[in-house]
Amino acid sequence: MKDSIRLPLHLLAGLVLLLLSATCFHAIAGAALGPGARLAVLDVAVAHWLHARASEPLTSLVLGFSHIHSMAGIGFLSLLLAWHFWRRQAHYWMLTLVLAVPPGMLLNVLLKHSYQRARPSFAEPLLTLPTYSFPSGHALAATVFYGVLACYLWTRCRSAAQRIGVACGALLMVALVAFSRLYLGVHFLTDVMAGVAEGLGWLAVCVTAVSSLRRHREGRLA
Repeated sequence: MKDSIRLPLHLLAGLVLLLLSATCFHAIAGAALGPGARLAVLDVAVAHWLHARASEPLTSLVLGFSHIHSMAGIGFLSLLLAWHFWRRQAHYWMLTLVLAVPPGMLLNVLLKHSYQRARPSFAEPLLTLPTYSFPSGHALAATVFYGVLACYLWTRCRSAAQRIGVACGALLMVALVAFSRLYLGVHFLTDVMAGVAEGLGWLAVCVTAVSSLRRHREGRLA
């Protein structure tokens, strides 16, 4: 009886997060790229404000931090985390990581080509990239990676203070990655906002699916 109650509640929580994330993503896309583009002016203003204040050594530090969270960097970090899961025999968490990060990055590429938004343009850019801008792949990758890590650590916390620390740490890392892309002038504000929303939605799908699979198998064994 206990498992039959917990499973629907678990699925409901994942569905609610997915719907909220999808709604936020749709709203951001409409406000940034749709008719009227109400946030387009804010995007340009934030981009130029940050670009005008960029200076060394902060630029080099931000660039290095951003590279660590590139597709290759997140891939390497994911391999390290997967190795930790393998050593701990945390097979379901390894499956969650595998489903969240690589497919999440592929989903982001598909969305970029769907929206085809040009990146911010400056007379003297700090960094130039040939790919599309919306939504931010770095923000997506950071959200799913640190999201999986935070969910894993959350289950091992023994106090509310530890859980708050884990949640704040994950939020801080995602915020820093998002800021790095804004500072370097390769994304608009709405790009990173949409990337985080996309990441949260995909994270909800992966965590809920794998957790439901685990509960189902444990129920059958019981």
